[in-house]
Amino acid sequence: MKKIAVVLFFILIGIGQLLAVSIDRVEPMFWWVGMKNPNLQLMVHGENIASTKVEMDYPGVRLESVDRVQNPNYLFLNLIIGEQAQPGIFNISFLDDHNKSATYSYELKTRKKGSSKRVGFNSSDVIYLITPDRFANGNPDNDNMPGMIEQANRSDKDGRHGGDLQGIIDHLDYIQKMGFTSIWITPVLENNMPRTSYHGYAITDYYKVDPRFGSNEQYHELSADLKKRGMKLIMDMVFNHCGSSHWWMDDLPMPDWINNYPDIKITSNRRTVNEDPHASKIDRWEMVDGWFVKEMPDLNQRNPFLANYLIENSIWWIEYAGLSGIRQDTWPYPDKYMMAEWTKRVLEEYPNFNIVGEEYTTNPAIVSYWQKGQTNTDGFQCDLPSLMDFPLQNAVANAMRDSDTWDKGLIEIYDALANDFLYPDPNSLVVFPDNHDMQRIYTQLDEKADLDKMVMAFYLTTRGIPQIYYGTEILKASPGPKDDGIIRSDFPGGWAGDSINAFTGVGLTGAQKDMQNYMRTILNWRKNDEAMHSGKLMHFVPKDGLYVYFRYNDDETVMVVLNKNKEEKELTTDRFQEITKGFTHGTDIISSTKIEDISKFSVPARSAMIIELEK
Repeated sequence: MKKIAVVLFFILIGIGQLLAVSIDRVEPMFWWVGMKNPNLQLMVHGENIASTKVEMDYPGVRLESVDRVQNPNYLFLNLIIGEQAQPGIFNISFLDDHNKSATYSYELKTRKKGSSKRVGFNSSDVIYLITPDRFANGNPDNDNMPGMIEQANRSDKDGRHGGDLQGIIDHLDYIQKMGFTSIWITPVLENNMPRTSYHGYAITDYYKVDPRFGSNEQYHELSADLKKRGMKLIMDMVFNHCGSSHWWMDDLPMPDWINNYPDIKITSNRRTVNEDPHASKIDRWEMVDGWFVKEMPDLNQRNPFLANYLIENSIWWIEYAGLSGIRQDTWPYPDKYMMAEWTKRVLEEYPNFNIVGEEYTTNPAIVSYWQKGQTNTDGFQCDLPSLMDFPLQNAVANAMRDSDTWDKGLIEIYDALANDFLYPDPNSLVVFPDNHDMQRIYTQLDEKADLDKMVMAFYLTTRGIPQIYYGTEILKASPGPKDDGIIRSDFPGGWAGDSINAFTGVGLTGAQKDMQNYMRTILNWRKNDEAMHSGKLMHFVPKDGLYVYFRYNDDETVMVVLNKNKEEKELTTDRFQEITKGFTHGTDIISSTKIEDISKFSVPARSAMIIELEK
């Protein structure tokens, strides 16, 4: 009998252990008091967590409801954080049928003063785009980290090279002295994938910086360092897909968390189905619900729990890291109604914030469909303030390569800007010569430095918010067929032992130093020029290989001249009298040359002039 009792005792202990619950994750891990939206939904993951009763007691915070879903390892807790709630820590208890409990200590933090009033990046800024793995290796000790699948191999153009957040922090002086005011870093969240994990777009943890880049705390440090310099941080976010090694892929909350799973279907990439009034349901489904590639599961933003998870994740990072903007990847691929709701909720919390979406098309009508204030025939409305101006990028590259005829050459830039009537706010578009997904602009221009200079002068003086990819300032090229590993090659001087150091100028060619100085001159002038920040644009139809336009406000007029000819050209300005009347002379800020008589002057071959007009 005694033996039977002992056996029963151990059986009961075993059953108790089987019934015991565990908490693996609570996301968001903490939150803040004083948010405009008092609702907070916590996703809790742990063994048998759905079988528990949830209890908590904290003044000003109410557990409104608990949602149990198909997977018993998940709970969604709906909290109301009242206006009277104070910062502090409280316990959330999860009790099973045997009153065994698991406890999570949840913290409500104090918001930074003025957090909701933060000003996002705007047309007074110039954005420096960095692929962190390829910029600078500030901490070689994190190149290879325990538990991370892919290890560093700098000799592999598609592998990890070791660049990190510390490398960026170490070179903020360089970035600031060049004249850049904002930094957009391609995704830094965990990408624990077997191959090409450096690029960052296959996220495996939405709340954790990849340890090979650094840590959450270091990301916060970078943002704080930028703020001290009057600079801004833009986070690259990805809502359309995650990485196939994401932790939830082994234990999905619901069957519809991922589209077309496990029967994977690749997207058609027919992005125009979003706007097409004649599109079929099957074509829309094949585009929106298809996977980018088999390594990137397509997230179903129509699932309300996933949608809320992504929205709260964005707000968490804005608040935690002190962000000044978001660049949202692959804008037309997620569910567009959820994306509209996301922009609405983010901008309700941060009315002066900025978000730019990536709609990779050369059709301006498609780009304009998404911008805030657009009236669409299908009734769709979105609060997205900014988009990447791919149509202008394409036009400028073509204009510089094509011979000037009736409809080719510089007129292509003019016509692209003439399409601004399509946009509710063209001045909020992000303009750029190239980025991490296309051939380097120097390569697009057949490595002609004079044309490259003209392009840089144009982008830094036209309407919109300029973005420059790291290395453009030293004529970085991407020779051969389009290859992402080459396009995103290392910035010279970012690694110990580099024979060329672009940060100091050691080993750069004369042409590279000249380009670096050229851009530094324009960028630092632009920092303080209000006409470039908020002035109007007036341009004139190009003639004889010359394109002339003006940026102006009530106090200042700046004249920009692009001469694409291979020889010097004399420019007579009678044609521009409607804006030049009253001005007699000026100064070219690039060469510091005084122009004594603006009625007629010479423009050097294949060059740009940026002239501050004077009376």
